[in-house]
Parts: sequence; structure tokens; C-alpha cells
Amino acid sequence: MKFCVIGVGRFGYHVAVTLANNGMEVLAVDSSEAIIESIKDKVTQAVCLQVADEDNLRNIGVGDMDVVIVAMGENFAQSILVTAILKQNFKIPRLIARSINKIHQDILRLVGADQVILPEQEVALRLADTLSLPFNALIRLTPSFSISYAKAPKKVVGKPISVLPEQYNIQCIGKKHGEDIEPLAPDYVMQHDDMLVYAGSTTELEKIARLSARE
Repeated sequence: MKFCVIGVGRFGYHVAVTLANNGMEVLAVDSSEAIIESIKDKVTQAVCLQVADEDNLRNIGVGDMDVVIVAMGENFAQSILVTAILKQNFKIPRLIARSINKIHQDILRLVGADQVILPEQEVALRLADTLSLPFNALIRLTPSFSISYAKAPKKVVGKPISVLPEQYNIQCIGKKHGEDIEPLAPDYVMQHDDMLVYAGSTTELEKIARLSARE
């Protein structure tokens, strides 16, 4: 896939480099020569230009990208302008924009961003969840649906993972194996030391995490 990251600050830099490390084709764009110099060897291509210009964006092939990420959240007005230019003049399959607050988020959606993210808010919520809930890890897919992992409760050790929806109204989607997640068949029999990966409502996941922590 082809990605373009417009605005290579701290957030944009890490997004661009991680995408490139994951084997994606990445075009990094910024108006600062120093920033482009710092990232040029870490992505497929890095270009220095004034980003709020349709002709500039067209000339570097932004219209050929599968995903464009407008990562310049700190420059409120420019990020809105660039998002609007991209939406109105280019047929980009997926346009993602970074915002810095709720008002910024709402405006970016109004001008056509397919997805708007609030990185600082998302990190803050994840930290708060980690500190206040009994999870080893928690990823919220929606405000009420999450993925987390915890040991199997003693009540179901020795039984297949297919019993979990009936017992706890959650699904087991795998187990931790070192740094990886190993998929499991429905007839997999849970062992005492298994660190299982669960998906379900955050409330139900909290119950099973607290239960496992007490045992």
C-alpha cells in the first residue's frame, strides 16, 4: 500500500517511520528542510514543499496514494485547509487527519476527513485504563467494546474455550506466546498458566480480569 504522511512532527514522524518499517511505501511531506533531512533515509521518499497548495500536492503524486494522513495537528488552520484541499480535489480512498481538540475534530469531519484521531486523548484514556482497571493490557475498539488479556479463571481451566461465551459472555481469540499472539481453535482446552486474549464488552472483560487476579 502507498501512504502519504503530511506534516512530520513528533506524531507524523513516528507514523511514517513505523509504516515504512512495516513494509509500506511511504511518502513523507513537510515544509521544513531540516525535518525532511531527518527522515529521508527512513521512508520511501521525503519531499519538502508548501503543503497547503493543490498543485504541489498533485505534482508529488498525492492522488496516487491509498491513504493520506494529515498529521500537522498543532497548526489548526493549515490542517483544516490541507484536509479540505485533499477531499475536494483528489480521489483518495482513505483520508485520516490528526486533531488537537474536539472542535478541531468536528471541523475536520465537516471538511471531509474519513477518520479523525486525537492522539493525546487516546493515550490518556489508555493510561487511565491501565492505572484504574485490572488489565495487563486493554485496547478499546469502541467506548464499550475492547480486547484485553488475562489468565483463564480456575472455573474453566481444563475446558475448551468455546465455553467462555456461555460462562462470561466474552470470546477468546488467542493466547500470548512470548511477544506474539497464537490463534486458538474453538476446541482448545484452557491450561492454568495460559494468558488468554479476550474480546467483549469492557464491563465483562473487567469482571474476568478481576476474577483471574484474585485466584
